[in-house]
Order: sequence, then structure tokens, then C-alpha cells
Amino acid sequence: MNRQQLIQEIYSKGSYLCVGLDTDVTKLPLHLQSHPHGVFEFNKQIIDATKDHCVSYKINTAFFEAMGVKGWEVLQRTVEYIPATHFTIADAKRGDIGNTSAQYAKTFFEVYGFDAVTVAPYMGEDSIRPFLEYEDKVTIVLGLTSNKGSEDFEQLLIHKEHDPLFDASHLVQGPAHEFLYERVLKTVASWGSVDNLMFVVGATKVDQLEHIRNMLPEHFFLVPGVGAQGGSLEEVSKVGLNKDAGLLVNASRAVIYASGGEDFAEAAQRVAKEYSVEMKQQLEVRL
Repeated sequence: MNRQQLIQEIYSKGSYLCVGLDTDVTKLPLHLQSHPHGVFEFNKQIIDATKDHCVSYKINTAFFEAMGVKGWEVLQRTVEYIPATHFTIADAKRGDIGNTSAQYAKTFFEVYGFDAVTVAPYMGEDSIRPFLEYEDKVTIVLGLTSNKGSEDFEQLLIHKEHDPLFDASHLVQGPAHEFLYERVLKTVASWGSVDNLMFVVGATKVDQLEHIRNMLPEHFFLVPGVGAQGGSLEEVSKVGLNKDAGLLVNASRAVIYASGGEDFAEAAQRVAKEYSVEMKQQLEVRL
């Protein structure tokens, strides 16, 4: 699925919800813990229950990798089960030297057939370039994340007058410093296009999200942190939506663990529907 197809799905459904499949084997409902294919059965029922209310699924590969070979098999069965009408994301956060990244890109785009993969940008362009070379695939780059540790590096100030990459003649046009995440976003955006690049921006960083939207008015943002992490869908929508919607708001635990009982799928459906109803309202108000 490419960008235009994703936009069509968003407007067709009136939803920009991405359901995160962070399937933890220790959190399966009791009746599935003894099931020989419990994780896949859980994923299958979640997908069946939520597919009418979302446009995307994000599979957090860590939860499957931790299961060994069996986990990779479940991951493959899961991504194959997701309808072709939905945008599939491998939340793998890869990024390495060029030849290694090329193998990661092949793994997720060719072997498993995902539409998108999340990558870390801090090894530079050669670590991201192999992903960008795939036609009709999307590379989702970590921009400003919602975890507390984002303060350690992402929010470091770069003093431009001491930066060899900064042209001092431009000082009159703006402040003499910028955050590292700003440099990352602007630089990475120049490596690709709105068709093959998205950025991760945490929902708990609403003020920065508004600033980033002004920096990158046309790109899609994958926004985690709504729901269990406390982000506000209304606030995110207010500052993040653009003419193409431009947002995929991810909800993981709030949806898939809405109930720990045998009614987990029904509960997930109810919460996903609540999100989609609010999203439709936000689209009508903002666009």
C-alpha cells in the first residue's frame, strides 16, 4: 500500500487509527495461554474485531523475536492475515551500516511483505538509504519519541555558531540553536520524499508536534503515546492533521488489552470504534 492508497483508506473510513500488536505472551487471556497457537489466535481475533475501525497495524517485532523461531513464524502468519486494505508496519527500529541495513530492508519489505518499517537515524544516511530505495514502501524514521530517555539525546541543544555545518550568515533568520531532533528531521526529510518517508512523533510531546508539523507540513507522522501513555487524541489531531490527514495515531495496550478475559476481542472492538468515531469527528472539524 502506498501513500495515496493510505490516504484513500483514511478518508473512506474516517479513521487514522493504527492498532499496535504488541502481543505479550504473558498477557494472553487465560483461555489462550494453553492454546497451541495462542499468540496467533489472539492476533487473529484482534484483527477481526478492529479491522473496520482502523487503517493500519503496527507489529512490534520484539515481542515475536523473543519467542525464537516460533515467534518469526507467528509474525509471518499475522502479517499475512492482515487485510490488504490495511497499512502494515514492522516496528523493528532497525538501522546499521549500509550492507546490513540492506538485509534488514529485504527482510521486512520482501520476505515478510510489510508496507513500512521503523528505523533509527543516528548512524546517518547510509544506514537509511537502503530502505528508501524500495518503490511503494515507506521508511518511518524516529523523530521525537515519547519516552523519558528522549531527553538524553533527541532534545539536546545544538549551538549553531559552534557547528561547522551551520552557515553563520543565517543567524539573523532564526535562533542561534536548534534541538538535535530538529536537525534529524530536516536532514532526513531531504533524503527522501513525502511518499517514502514518515516520522515518529510522540503524542505526549504536543507542543513539539505542532512545531514539527510546521517544519514538515506534508509528511505523515506515526504518533504513539495515545491511550495508555496519556496522550490526547484531540490535542494531537488539532496540531497534527494536514490536508491529507497526515497522521497515523497508534494505540496498542489501550486496544488489545482492553480486557484480559474471554471478551478481549469485543473489548478491543469497542475501544477501536471509540477512537475511530472521535477521529471521524476530528477530520470533519479540522479538514
